[in-house]
Amino acid sequence: MEAYTSFAEVYDQFMDNVPYREWADFLQEILQKEGINDGLVLDLGCGTGSMTEELAGRGYDMIGVDNSEDMLEIAMEKRQESGHDILYLLQDMQEFELYGTVRAVVSVCDSVNYVTEKEELEQVFRLVNNYLDPGGIFVFDFNTEYKYREVLGDRTIAENREDSSFIWDNYYYEEEHMNEYELTLFIQEADQKELYHKYQETHFQRAYTLEEIRELLEKSGLRFVAAYEDYTKEAPGKGSERICVVAREQGK
Repeated sequence: MEAYTSFAEVYDQFMDNVPYREWADFLQEILQKEGINDGLVLDLGCGTGSMTEELAGRGYDMIGVDNSEDMLEIAMEKRQESGHDILYLLQDMQEFELYGTVRAVVSVCDSVNYVTEKEELEQVFRLVNNYLDPGGIFVFDFNTEYKYREVLGDRTIAENREDSSFIWDNYYYEEEHMNEYELTLFIQEADQKELYHKYQETHFQRAYTLEEIRELLEKSGLRFVAAYEDYTKEAPGKGSERICVVAREQGK
């Protein structure tokens, strides 16, 4: 089943623990250090537009790309409420096309882990390189193998909210470096509060090492600049669950 269809409806509710504002502070600091204080910025795998909105509110001209129509519908509702002039494009990150180049590309919430083949991720990086201004910056995060194997692997997570709940079963296949999520959602009917609809989705994410990410970046033409523990300035280690990477376009 296609991912982020039914889940889109309650995605923000169950992701309310994600510190988008603090992450945006980190991204803005990185961009400003490179002299990128405004201009076009692409949010690749933008989902419901939470980070896109954060950066738009900081003066960037935002473009959001995502392959889930349901997620983008929610992002456009947020745009209507905020009044930000954001362009949203329904595209696969492996094949995205822009009208021109951008000063920076960001990608948060482990979007790159959804690209499950190395060759496909290299293609994503090549496209990023193609659409960056000369010397432009690419900042993204990814979940580590440690997180899939030691934190999520073969674990069930469940949450119950007032009008929805979910059961999240994880299975990590070490040989394939692949994590399978089985999501079961129960969403309350808007007009019949005693009724809940059950939805099921299956998601797959691949575990990459920092060495693999660095190699793919360099093969794509981008230059690896730095890697950080989550959205901090600390160096990543063996127990890192999320790593944030900075790369640069080297000049076309």
